[in-house]
Amino acid sequence: MLLRLPLVLARFLNNGRLRMLFLGLMLLLLMGILLTYRWQTNVQLCFIETEPAESASSGPVTDGNAPVPRILDDVLTTEPKPIPGRSIFFHETSCHRPKRKRQRPDSQYNMLQLTARQACAIESAALHNPNFQVFVLFASPTYLHYGNSSTGGSSGYQRHQSIIDAILSYKNVHLRQLNLWRYAAGTPIEEWLKDGRLFRSSYLFSHISDFLRFLTLYRYGGIYLDMDVVMLRSMEDVPPNYTGAESNTHLAAGVMSLAPTGFGHEIAEACLQDFQRNFDGSDWGNNGPGVITRVAQKICATKDIALMLEDRKRCRGFKVFDRNAFYAVPWKHWRHFFEPQLLEQTMAHTKDSFLVHVWNKHSKQLAIKVGSSTAYGKYAEQHCPRAYAAAGDYF
Repeated sequence: MLLRLPLVLARFLNNGRLRMLFLGLMLLLLMGILLTYRWQTNVQLCFIETEPAESASSGPVTDGNAPVPRILDDVLTTEPKPIPGRSIFFHETSCHRPKRKRQRPDSQYNMLQLTARQACAIESAALHNPNFQVFVLFASPTYLHYGNSSTGGSSGYQRHQSIIDAILSYKNVHLRQLNLWRYAAGTPIEEWLKDGRLFRSSYLFSHISDFLRFLTLYRYGGIYLDMDVVMLRSMEDVPPNYTGAESNTHLAAGVMSLAPTGFGHEIAEACLQDFQRNFDGSDWGNNGPGVITRVAQKICATKDIALMLEDRKRCRGFKVFDRNAFYAVPWKHWRHFFEPQLLEQTMAHTKDSFLVHVWNKHSKQLAIKVGSSTAYGKYAEQHCPRAYAAAGDYF
């Protein structure tokens, strides 16, 4: 067989059609490799502060008559810093690097962007938990106009700035940025991050969010919340060290609380260890819900969610709330939040919930008219009134 190989190759190369097909395939393969490398490099640059910048707390700076956007303050160095065990955290991991310069003077910056629904989650947490500090952490260098809505601009731009003003009107809300590598320094996951596996994920922004929620709870304890929730009542007096069941087989990572010391800190460290040991960049849920599920199974010495719910002593004080606490409306029924005919049913179903999760992955494209009779609209009107009012005609 080996002796015939040169003859086979010679015949192949003499066939012009096959030769062109082979060269075309090799060219496509090479282009795919180069594009993948370029994409990974560009995405990683999203999370690196490439030039020194004045912080948003330094005061206004102008370029001619236009205010220059200022970078958000770093959570590790800026007061007030998170109070361990008395802070609520949201993370924003999207990256909006401009592809080319436009006429707007701020087009070169990664400007802070929040939707009215994200602002609603933040406001509801601040409104119902006035004795907790609420931190919104941006994972890439993010800029904000000093003075917000007073800087002028289009109606859409003004509306966006009004949404930001709405959440900043709460004294316990703080917008901060972080650098992934500095944030991980001195923690059990510092060396793993340097490996670069995280940036080769097929679900990069989701997995960075997973990475950060466990890291933040390791650093500070407190409460982590997804940005597609609406808090319905205070959680200030709920003892720490808990999460919620999403189904009969899995816990969810969209609402978690850990104490900053003792058993809570041990759980956070176990989550970081599990994250890096079992990381799978091709599996969306493995590194978030999968982590807290596996860690809880070890703590509780069972894979049976029902047993975790029934006996807190089995879980050594780690509380697993049933679905009604945080996920009363499952993701398959996300439309219930948006359908007027299901308003009363949905409100009754969530009357004992701490918060509702509206499943942004599925629902983000479905707008609701402000003032309409939908469950989501009623939640927003009551629990995030300033963000809801700033949304404009549609929320």
